[in-house]
Amino acid sequence: MNATHSTREAQNHHAFSEIVAHLTVGDSAEEPTTRRHPVGVAIAAGLTRLAIGWVFLWAFLDKTFGLGFATPADRAWLEGGSPTSGFLSGVEGPFAGTFNSMAGQAWADWLFMIGLLGIGVALMLGVFTNLAAASGAVMLVLMWAAVLPLDNNPFMDDHLVYALVLGLLALMGAGRHLGLGSYWEKVPVVQKYPILR
Repeated sequence: MNATHSTREAQNHHAFSEIVAHLTVGDSAEEPTTRRHPVGVAIAAGLTRLAIGWVFLWAFLDKTFGLGFATPADRAWLEGGSPTSGFLSGVEGPFAGTFNSMAGQAWADWLFMIGLLGIGVALMLGVFTNLAAASGAVMLVLMWAAVLPLDNNPFMDDHLVYALVLGLLALMGAGRHLGLGSYWEKVPVVQKYPILR
């Protein structure tokens, strides 16, 4: 099992290196062919995972404790404030009825806050990266739907960009880079159920 896992990991690394090499080969015959080093790609993937993880974790901390950035102290979750009421009650787009009805509901507050915390911690540590990326992408797409119609673009905004980046990080196995993913993937239950990577 261990040798098979190592072989599969080597094949995945080789395939990823080939993709990176294909994407970074110069198109012009006059320019020298260059390839970015896979270590640089790994570090960039790890740093991107940490950055997006911090976005989720910081949102949880600010909304929980009212640190004064997006949430004033008197509207903190610990002070009885609702982390969903301000955002969802102001929805005016095509899904206004659905989102307005969820605003301030205890179940919506708990799901939102547990999601922010779980996604943030998982991404910061590099464990459960697949589940965190999928959950984070769903949350971001829902937030995108809540801000429709967009003011500055027909359909694209940062919520969709973050969702796509999360998908890319999961496909790259970014939890292994600057995180605990390499160790996490050796846990027997994770080897048995790769979705837990």
